[in-house]
Amino acid sequence: MKSAGVVRPSIVALALLLLLCAVATSLASDAALWPYWRGPAADGMAVGDAPLKWNDTENVRWKTPIPGKGNSSPVIWGEKIFLTTAIPTAAPPKSAAAASAAPAQQQRRRPGGGAGPQPEHKFDVLCLDRKTGKVLWQKTAKVATPHEGYHSTYGSFASNSPVTDGKRVYAFFGSRGVYAYDMGGNLLWEKDFGVQMRIKMAFGEGVAPVLHGDRLILNFDHEGSSFLVMLDAASGKEIWKVDRDEITSWAPPLVCEHEGKKQIVTAATKKVRSYDFANGALLWECSGLGSNVIPQPVIQDDLLLVMSGHRDPNLMAIRLGREGDLTGTDAIVWTQTRGNSYTPSPVLHDNKLYVLTDNGFVSCYNARTGEPYYQQTRLPKAYNFKSSPVGANGKLYLASENDDIIVLGMGEKFEVLATNTMPDSVFIATPAISGGELFLRSQSHLYCISEK
Repeated sequence: MKSAGVVRPSIVALALLLLLCAVATSLASDAALWPYWRGPAADGMAVGDAPLKWNDTENVRWKTPIPGKGNSSPVIWGEKIFLTTAIPTAAPPKSAAAASAAPAQQQRRRPGGGAGPQPEHKFDVLCLDRKTGKVLWQKTAKVATPHEGYHSTYGSFASNSPVTDGKRVYAFFGSRGVYAYDMGGNLLWEKDFGVQMRIKMAFGEGVAPVLHGDRLILNFDHEGSSFLVMLDAASGKEIWKVDRDEITSWAPPLVCEHEGKKQIVTAATKKVRSYDFANGALLWECSGLGSNVIPQPVIQDDLLLVMSGHRDPNLMAIRLGREGDLTGTDAIVWTQTRGNSYTPSPVLHDNKLYVLTDNGFVSCYNARTGEPYYQQTRLPKAYNFKSSPVGANGKLYLASENDDIIVLGMGEKFEVLATNTMPDSVFIATPAISGGELFLRSQSHLYCISEK
């Protein structure tokens, strides 16, 4: 008979081995997830690694053409990729056709978007196999003629990125409603809010839905009657809806928790606001951002970081735990008005906030103090950006409109690790990272970049 002294170490070793296996399995599983356009934690960071070097032929695992036009980002659960697109079913009206045929340089100078007549479109949801790029299913959520267009260079009728929880995928087409499918492409429910959004200067819709547990959160900020709504994710039933005194913004809400209480934070032109997750009651508000707010908020411990980069740009760190109007109080821990992003959302990792401007300047701040490690550092050449940066394993990925995806080192010093060129590619959609691979959506294709 073995003594207890001999058996006990074996039991401990076995328990430790099982624990390590469970952790490894969990990490491997998490690395295959990119369920939201800002990654698993809504901070722009992936679990695991991603490729460093590639071009249009090297380390391209597959390349799949995507019909129509959509600037939504792909989301990934395991071996399935989901994205949305809008496909015209008829020729555009003459005025719209003439505008789209104008030279790109001329289109960039146009002050507004597509306010004129629009052609009928199919609003489609696609599912692709992550290993091969094969389209597994493609479903038409709705066929409709949009009441309003989008910015000729940067907009689309499918700019709202989908979201998934591994049970369902949710495709939000703004004025065309929201649609829930199971993983096999079967429509489970749909909801039309009966609203025709009026976006400032007809720049186009594009706020991503937010999924938290069994709740789906949608924001409708526009030039009409704005509102925030929470739905039951399984059924589409409305849980609550609150009106918002806001104009057009494109920043998706952020769900966070402080002192055991969940709240939903929205960043917008008039005010940053926080709502009680359970019932939509207003908890606090704070003015101070500029116009046309696009970047999504992020959170570092008890500090909420919100940013605007259009007129009157501002980056604010707001301490959670207060109620009421926080404008001008010491709840505003630090601010920054230089080098802010207009369009790309920031990446937050290891108490460092990485900010990319639309014209290619990069800053890195201490997220708690606002002190810059480096600020407004120019990339090796002139670039334009609308895609948000993403990070993985010490690498920051910047997908430009100018053929290049630049990889920076993450840390206190600015360092270019690689410049990867894909000729004739314009990247507006934000990349996704899953299972050590990088997924890039151009204006015509979805690419899988892999060093495997």
